[in-house]
Amino acid sequence: MLLTLPYYMIEIKNISKSFEEKKVLMDVSATMLAGKTNLIIGTSGSGKTVLMKIMVGLMTPDTGNVFYEGRDIINMDPKELKEIRTQIGMLFQGSALFDSLTVEQNVMFPLDMFTRKTRREKLKRANEVLARVNLEGANRKFPSEISGGMKKRVALARAIVLNPKYLFCDEPNSGLDPKTSILIDELIYDLTKEYNITTIINTHDMNTVMERGDHIVYMHQGRKKWEGSNKEIIFSDDEDLNEFIFASDFLRRAKEMMMSEKVK
Repeated sequence: MLLTLPYYMIEIKNISKSFEEKKVLMDVSATMLAGKTNLIIGTSGSGKTVLMKIMVGLMTPDTGNVFYEGRDIINMDPKELKEIRTQIGMLFQGSALFDSLTVEQNVMFPLDMFTRKTRREKLKRANEVLARVNLEGANRKFPSEISGGMKKRVALARAIVLNPKYLFCDEPNSGLDPKTSILIDELIYDLTKEYNITTIINTHDMNTVMERGDHIVYMHQGRKKWEGSNKEIIFSDDEDLNEFIFASDFLRRAKEMMMSEKVK
């Protein structure tokens, strides 16, 4: 008998989390689609960062499960969990580069930690991913010598150096100017498609939502309030979601124009 794998690679089921008396997540269930750019959006304090930490195994929920291709990481033994973690790439909000290491050494760090490759093999792979994020020749520079946008690209190169199945990005556009922000968005989106990665991004950047949101989970006060695509989000009638997405007069007018075009 042939088994049919689900079309998603990560499934969250009934996740709840509290810190002392404060409920942060309440019965959250959602799917992260394979080979797609999945966004988790919401205001500060909505629970999206805690949800991401639970998804990567950095935090344990009070109740619920997180399945990677049908395997529950919440109840995994340490050996299985280590195997899953080698398949996960992380792009942290502040890039989290090691100041005392060069660009090359930062990118090679996961290879040093999780592989037995020779130095020549590690260097070859580091150069491949640096070239992919358009940073050829930056190997010997230190983080203090490069721009914020370059730091993000170094961190992204490090995140994909192990050929991950899953890529988690926490506010990848934070602190970047609009032009650089769009370039980082495009790079993450292209890498997702090129390598068939399941990408999960915490963001409040509306350009990312509208341009790159293959699949979107909207969090509100610790609950999942809405789930769908960037094409569907425009026509949502959820008041909280609309207040979050279309906060400015410009975006509200843009939505009204799109709605009127749909009616026609």
